[in-house]
Amino acid sequence: MTIKVAVVQDAPVFFDKEKTLQKVETITKQYAKEGCNLIVFPESFIPGYPRGFSFGATIGSRTDLGRQQYADYYNNSFDLESDDLTRLVTLSKEQNIYIVIGVTEKQQNNGSLYCSMLYLSPSKGLLGVHRKIKPTGTERLVWAEAGAESLVTFDTKIGKLGGLICWENYMPLARMSMYLKGVEIYIAPTADSREQWTATMQQIALEGRCFVLGCNQYMTTSMYPNKYKDEVANQDENFCPGGSVIVSPLGKIMEGPLFNKAGVLIAELDLEDIKRSKLDFDVIGHYARKDIFDFNVKGQPDIKKE
Repeated sequence: MTIKVAVVQDAPVFFDKEKTLQKVETITKQYAKEGCNLIVFPESFIPGYPRGFSFGATIGSRTDLGRQQYADYYNNSFDLESDDLTRLVTLSKEQNIYIVIGVTEKQQNNGSLYCSMLYLSPSKGLLGVHRKIKPTGTERLVWAEAGAESLVTFDTKIGKLGGLICWENYMPLARMSMYLKGVEIYIAPTADSREQWTATMQQIALEGRCFVLGCNQYMTTSMYPNKYKDEVANQDENFCPGGSVIVSPLGKIMEGPLFNKAGVLIAELDLEDIKRSKLDFDVIGHYARKDIFDFNVKGQPDIKKE
């Protein structure tokens, strides 16, 4: 089976959920018309990755302005129990396209936020949610941690989908939890725009013998609303140049990496390439050495069939 995928490298309308949802709808419709089966959006695309923000926090103190910025971020975050989800489910169904999108998620039963990745199917709606299990550095100020229940994978009509967000991909055991489910299309939304990130994506493809879709925002400081410009006053204008990339199961770059501009990477993935690549190496098969290693993820759900 061959599927056509689109990896979106673009900027949200920062801290504006409604306008960003409209942008998601426009982009998705365009690439659905071009015959794409799957479209991927970056980490926290709704309502934007808060690069450069301190939220007024230092060890031992917080400012009133920082608390208000958090409230603004919270108010524009994605709510699974609202029309936010209904719009994406409808978009996926009407355009007959799978959508994987990074959002900052709020929940009605608490005031914490989560860095989440939503998986949407044109036939089944929301398949599930991966919530980041370990925010990096000062991300921990605004994003809570999830547990093993968030290490989700899905057996769909276009292949087995799974993945991790940003620097979770540097957690070897978290990667292994994906490989154990036989992931074929590994999705890695990120905010890491270093050139070295490309090598990480190639390593995962080689290690997991899967296609890897690395997806980042393209963001400049001038794209921030005026009320937030002070937060990035000391940053380089081109402070998130991108680096989105599509990699084959043999670690070869198929498209990208894309730097210093917005764009969409398009590639056709032949899932038979995964089987061919297993002749050389199979991390959960003939290279697993189960007589030596015993790996178990406490509480990880079984792969969910669409």
